[in-house]
Amino acid sequence: MSIFHSINTSGSGLTAQRLRMDVISSNIANMDTTRATVNENGEYEPYQRKMTVFQQRGEGFSTLLQSARNSQSTRGGSGVRVTEITEDETEPFKLVYNPNHPDANEEGYVEMPNVDPLKEMVDMMSATRSYEANVTALNASKTMLMKALEIGR
Repeated sequence: MSIFHSINTSGSGLTAQRLRMDVISSNIANMDTTRATVNENGEYEPYQRKMTVFQQRGEGFSTLLQSARNSQSTRGGSGVRVTEITEDETEPFKLVYNPNHPDANEEGYVEMPNVDPLKEMVDMMSATRSYEANVTALNASKTMLMKALEIGR
């Protein structure tokens, strides 16, 4: 295990959470976009909420736990990475009655994006807290390495 292993692990968490915050910001910015994509019929479709999917890098927890039991290994995980950015297809588009809108259908309803600002703000707070926790862990690792260098003098 490298002395920089903990810094690399925290760095991967910082990168993943920053990307998550970027996706959330994009969702909030596009929560009123009714013409985001064109479907196969040539009609406009509203913006669809996007989400990040995380995955651990390296071995899984159960594998690490088993190797620690067998050989008293002090090896840790390798961090996290974003495997894909998916669209939320579980939530339907919201129908809003606005007959004066250029994208209104015959009944006067407009399909609006499936972005819930409350859900996005909760996700943003969660990503921010995770980012802050990774910064704290990174600073603790940096401090320990600096103290180890001072002992070597």
